[in-house]
Amino acid sequence: MKVRPNRIRLSCIAVLLLTAAGCAGAQNIYKCTSAAGVSYTDRPCPKGQGELLHQADDTEVIDRYLRLGQDNLAKSYADSHHLEALYQQRIEVRQQTQDEKAQRQADEAYATQIRDEQAQQQAQRDEAAERNRLQGENEALREQNAAYQDQLTQEASRPAPAYFAPYPNRRPRRDHHHDGDGGHDHEPPSTEPIFHPCKQLAGGRTQC
Repeated sequence: MKVRPNRIRLSCIAVLLLTAAGCAGAQNIYKCTSAAGVSYTDRPCPKGQGELLHQADDTEVIDRYLRLGQDNLAKSYADSHHLEALYQQRIEVRQQTQDEKAQRQADEAYATQIRDEQAQQQAQRDEAAERNRLQGENEALREQNAAYQDQLTQEASRPAPAYFAPYPNRRPRRDHHHDGDGGHDHEPPSTEPIFHPCKQLAGGRTQC
């Protein structure tokens, strides 16, 4: 037996509509047959002809109205079908669902706030630690500079050393002066070393 492609396509459409009805809720699925062919809709077929494939129950209808914010339609449907108790129950369920959602959002917001505060506190601790480290390094550099300045001051206050520079080795010179009585010898120059003071320069250096 061969199955027509149109029937396969319509069957797929029916399955999709039934699936959508299960997900969205409160949707009646009708299979309507006319001269143009077979169609599926969520409204009753014209002239009452057709087949009801899926009928939404009262809970689905009321929940759908409430989910869409159409509380007046949900109330009217419940009153027309004498479902006041069911309507009140679904109102309470919706309120509970909303309260749970609000609580989850509040918990998530609080957790986010705690994480942000912890991150801010950690950043402040890191900043303080870095500041203390830099201050310690600056203190160490100041101490080293002060010690260096003290060393320079002590070296500058020390008296400059001195040294004796002897004359170069040379033979004493003898001057001969001739007069009427004969030659006269002069005393040779002194060979004692001469005292030369050294000069103190900046940075503890000495120039002699």
